[in-house]
Amino acid sequence: MLNKGLRDEESIRIENTLRTLHALIFVPKFWNAEDTNLIDEQLKNFGLSLERTIEIPEEELILLLQRCHLDWNQQEEFADILIGLSHEKQFDFLAKALAIYQYIQQESKVFSFGINTKIASLKNK
Repeated sequence: MLNKGLRDEESIRIENTLRTLHALIFVPKFWNAEDTNLIDEQLKNFGLSLERTIEIPEEELILLLQRCHLDWNQQEEFADILIGLSHEKQFDFLAKALAIYQYIQQESKVFSFGINTKIASLKNK
């Protein structure tokens, strides 16, 4: 288990990575090689790349996020990023995002109306 100081540093590193991914994804893009390289560079912080994210099964992705010490909110934010990547139909990470949301809802022991709404929305797509 990480001590408090290391947990705080790890949490700050994760938050910075997620913030950068949000900035890269939620600006309209045509997804050229430069754009995907920037995203890959950030995903490396989680031991991922776009290609690996496509290939990895949902269960393994969830385990990877846990090994990277993402808390429930950070896992939800990562799922939000996967949905953002799926908006332009270049990538299809909706099933992975749904699996993450369902895992959070089940395992966090706290019911979230926000996550429940996201789950319902994804199931209706």
